[in-house]
Amino acid sequence: MSITCDPRENHILRALRQAEFELLEPHLELITMSRAEILFEANDKLQYIYFPVTATASLLCCLEDGTSVEVAMVGNEGILGVSALLGGRNLALIQAIINVAGHGYRVSIKSLQNVLARSGGRRAGMLQKLLLRYAQTLFIQMSQTTACNRHHAIEQQLCCWLLLSFDRGHVNSLLMTQESIAYILGVRRESITEAARKLQQAGIINYHRGHIELKDKQKLEDTACECYKVKKEESIRLFTDFQNANKEAASVW
Repeated sequence: MSITCDPRENHILRALRQAEFELLEPHLELITMSRAEILFEANDKLQYIYFPVTATASLLCCLEDGTSVEVAMVGNEGILGVSALLGGRNLALIQAIINVAGHGYRVSIKSLQNVLARSGGRRAGMLQKLLLRYAQTLFIQMSQTTACNRHHAIEQQLCCWLLLSFDRGHVNSLLMTQESIAYILGVRRESITEAARKLQQAGIINYHRGHIELKDKQKLEDTACECYKVKKEESIRLFTDFQNANKEAASVW
């Protein structure tokens, strides 16, 4: 059965000028992104850049003792593998793992570099601008997550993570085990179990065998730390910038 998935559901691809999108489109390959699939590990030689459409991924910093912690979450607002666009040897800086299954597109770094080189004129170059703008948002998200992991309670971190996951998927339910969430947040499974129990008792979520259902988003926001608001506001600014870029592209072409 063929899969229909519009690449322009990814916000970066949607904001491209039509002429520049047409340069890139032949090189885009539709792929399935399965839950728990590792797209690349830290220090891997990157071969592709990924544009999620319906999938969501976590960027994890993994330590030698096997522990890890999420430093950023990426959905259809962004890309995976941005470090390959910032110079160097095309090495991944951190691990990328799919936490919400879905689909996306990938493009080889060589093909993307060729498109960037061809679109560097006065009326083009939008792709590079969008990628750099997204890199800024990713840096802000990582910085906020670092502060959150250091200063906020696990229950607050869980609330923030759930809200960001619900927002990116535009859904009110997730399939995610407590063990997986603990791995992503870099905490003990028992800590997630206790935090989830409190949220369920408060009528904020319903959790059963890896299925998390949102019952009261306002209460979830009230329980989350300030980091959710910071990340959400930056996402809104990013989306606004992409919308403005799209309008600019339409007026130029």
